Amino acid sequence: MTKQNAIKIFEEKKVRTVWDDENEKWYFSIVDVIEVLTGTDRPRKYWNDLKNKLKKEGSELSEKIGQLKVQASDGKLYKTDVADTEQLFRLVQSIPSPKAEPFKLWIAEVAKERLDEMQDPELTIDRAMEQYLRLGYSESWINQRLKSIEIRKELTDEWKRRGVEEGQQFATLTDIITKAWSDKTTKEYKQFKGLKKENLRDNMTNTELILNMLAEASTKDISQVIEPDTLEANADVARQGGNVARVARKELELRTGKKVVSPINAKAALKTKND
Repeated sequence: MTKQNAIKIFEEKKVRTVWDDENEKWYFSIVDVIEVLTGTDRPRKYWNDLKNKLKKEGSELSEKIGQLKVQASDGKLYKTDVADTEQLFRLVQSIPSPKAEPFKLWIAEVAKERLDEMQDPELTIDRAMEQYLRLGYSESWINQRLKSIEIRKELTDEWKRRGVEEGQQFATLTDIITKAWSDKTTKEYKQFKGLKKENLRDNMTNTELILNMLAEASTKDISQVIEPDTLEANADVARQGGNVARVARKELELRTGKKVVSPINAKAALKTKND
């Protein structure tokens, strides 16, 4: 089964999803859905309680729920309970929420969008732009962000060709690149920006995004020349790629007198912009 992780937005809240190419189905992270519908800060406990309630009522829904790896806030992939569209419609009926009906309409729209995108791939880019615009990002930042997604995909494709495994190994190499160019691991970078569950790249400034893209593009280019065949060799390439961007960062900081790695996050930046 070929799976693609994605983030969907419902009323400015993120819902992690996985697209299954073989079965042509979306799978939705149940804890994300519960958090959106209920506003609870303990969605996992809510889901555990709901599963027990459904079992007592004789419902087989919770027993049919599967698990897939989705990306967590630390950038790593972890198994979590997911539901397909049909299961999700049934699950929403068990959650008292004034958002239930608009959420059902949103689920149907997400399913339709994917079928449209399969016919016209450019729609994927257009809809990503719409989502970021809806959240308040500028068009110039969005263009950089979409380019960064393309470059990241080229890098991960190169890692797969070199035998690097998705999940922990991807996260390890990403940490090495980030540390090399920014002097911070992904976790340290997020803490510096005051982030928790939020995506780090969605909270980078234009300059940070550009340097991160340079680091990842350089890693990919060097890998294609060196052709590393072990995780250790790939890690060395990741350091080399990150160091290319580190040199650029140092030179820029020298000429501007300003630090590139900024504590500014998107929430603060967008609030300042709106004010």
